[in-house]
Amino acid sequence: MKRKIVLIGLIALILTGCTIVRIDTTSIDNIINVVLSKESALYNHVGRGYKYYVPRGVTYIDSSGSNDKLYSNGVYYYLYLDEISYYYKKAINYKEDSTKLYSRRIDRGNKVGYLEISKKNDLYLIEFVYNYAKIEALVPEKEINNTVLNSSYILSTIKYNHNIIKLSLSDDFLKNKEEKYNVFTQQHKDESSFLRYEEK
Repeated sequence: MKRKIVLIGLIALILTGCTIVRIDTTSIDNIINVVLSKESALYNHVGRGYKYYVPRGVTYIDSSGSNDKLYSNGVYYYLYLDEISYYYKKAINYKEDSTKLYSRRIDRGNKVGYLEISKKNDLYLIEFVYNYAKIEALVPEKEINNTVLNSSYILSTIKYNHNIIKLSLSDDFLKNKEEKYNVFTQQHKDESSFLRYEEK
């Protein structure tokens, strides 16, 4: 009886099975190919009109409009979300540059972008554009692959809220509805009901 239960359990495991994909973190091409090929609905950070997944080991620090600042292992990531390009579906025209340390155009159907790495003094500037967003980071050589891996996760999981972006780009969104209020006019000098209650 126990053998039948174990056998049924093994058959169920084999038929439903899980696929584990190992990411070779020594190859930038492999990192990009594996991470960007996966569709993920994960998210743990929500902004105005967008959401995305911040991988383990990366810390969200601050937001300023469509700019987010993140940190991991001594490296600051500067994320810019281009909501205007997303809304108008603006195409990215990028030509690979052989003078850069690394230059690659990325095309995954409706999501396009590029990864460019260039040397700046003793550090390396990573510019990763994908899914209408851009991450920039200035990193030491030993952190290049880890930064590309984290950036791939962040950029591939960005989901935009079309309705909120449409509203934020409308003319009415930026109009102020101000009302002039003067505390020194007679109509506002009357005592409040709270003060009358305190006097009693």
